[in-house]
Amino acid sequence: MTTTFPDVSISTERLVLRPFEAADIPAHIEMMNDEPVIAWTSTPHPYRTREAEEWVSRIAPAERTGGRGLVLAVTEFLTQRLVGLARLQNTNWRTRATEISYITAPWARGEGYATESVLAVAQWLFRDQTFERLELRTPADNTAAQQVAQKAGCISEGVLRNAWIARTQTEAGGWIDIRTDLIVWSLLPEDLEGVAEQMADAGGYGSFTDWN
Repeated sequence: MTTTFPDVSISTERLVLRPFEAADIPAHIEMMNDEPVIAWTSTPHPYRTREAEEWVSRIAPAERTGGRGLVLAVTEFLTQRLVGLARLQNTNWRTRATEISYITAPWARGEGYATESVLAVAQWLFRDQTFERLELRTPADNTAAQQVAQKAGCISEGVLRNAWIARTQTEAGGWIDIRTDLIVWSLLPEDLEGVAEQMADAGGYGSFTDWN
C-alpha cells in the first residue's frame, strides 16, 4: 500500500500548486505575520526568517516523506506570486482520508483562490489518488474559512467543542490564547459533481485537470 503522496504540481487556469521553494521565503514570512493568520493558526509569532527557512527546507518536505500529508505553495500562474498554501495532514492511508487546511495572503483574498485550491486538491485526491474523504476543520468564528468550505461544496458534519486554541489581540497590541470550537466539514467524491462547473460558469475559474 502506498503511504506517501507523490511530489506533485497541480495546475488550474489561474494557479499552480507546487512544493515550496527558497524563493518563496520573503512572501511566506509576510503572509504568516498577517493578523488573521496569527489569530486562527498555530503559527509561531513573530514569524521570522529562521521559521520560514525551517518550514521550506525541513518541515514541509517531511510532511510528504513521512507519510503524514502534503504541503503545497499556491502561486499565481501568470505572475508566480505566492497566493497562499494548501496543506494535507492527519492522513489515514487505510481509510483513504485526509484533512486540508489553507491560508491566503492578504493581497489575494476575495478572489476565490482558496476555494479554487481546495477543489483542485480534492479532484486530484479523488481521481488520481483514489481517496474517499477530505476533511476540513474551521474555527467557529472564522467566517472566511467557513465560506471557503461552503463554496467548495463541503458538508458540515458537526462541532468539536472547545477543541482549538486561537489567538486574540489585546489593546496593548500583544496576543493571548483563547479556546474555541471547531466546525467539521467533509467532502466526498460525489460531492464534487457539478461544483467546479458551477464556479466556472459564475466566472470564478476554469478546469482542474492538469497535474503531473
